[in-house]
Amino acid sequence: MKRKLFLLVGALVLAVTAHAQWRVGATIGTTANHYRMDRQYMSDYHYNDRWGITMGITGQYDFNSWLGVRADLNWTQKNYRIQRDRVTMDYKYTNNYLLLPVMASFSFGGQKVRGFCNVGVYGGYWLSSNYSGTDYNAIAKASFGVKGHVDFNSDRDQRWDCGLVGGLGVEYRFAPHWGVQVEARYYYSTTSVQKQYMRVSDYRYHSTLGLQAGVSYFF
Repeated sequence: MKRKLFLLVGALVLAVTAHAQWRVGATIGTTANHYRMDRQYMSDYHYNDRWGITMGITGQYDFNSWLGVRADLNWTQKNYRIQRDRVTMDYKYTNNYLLLPVMASFSFGGQKVRGFCNVGVYGGYWLSSNYSGTDYNAIAKASFGVKGHVDFNSDRDQRWDCGLVGGLGVEYRFAPHWGVQVEARYYYSTTSVQKQYMRVSDYRYHSTLGLQAGVSYFF
């Protein structure tokens, strides 16, 4: 009985490894970020979406023709814009993040053209933040330009980021060891970028849509 069980397990392992395949690649694309928060008393402030850039490297291990596990290391921008009613105030924030999504990858289709779905979680770190735009001086009653680097405050800013990630895309194998992909990916942050250091709760989150293209080498 033990011998039969051992042979069965061995056969399953061989069946999986017979189709197993490693791949590595690189991606580049654009992001559209939405800044989620409860404005509460800041009713005259408007937080608007902004475009950004994403690029990175990727690695994937395919167990068989339809299931794999994928990990990326991405530099991704989560940008937004702040405008205020009745005054000339317009701040554009550029936020650079290093993200590590780990996902299960499901694929379907033919030998050359295949669709795929990625689902998983991600962790990340807020690398830097810069701003530019215009502000208003109430005493001088005049607008002036602003530009600078945001200095992080350990009591206020939460630089670690984590959340859920998912994507849909299409892959084309144009050569025995090469393929290209296009993917629409969505990052849903579950970590507030602002710590609750005041009496009033002030949670703020990023929701980021990425559109990216990549090339992969199959071993």
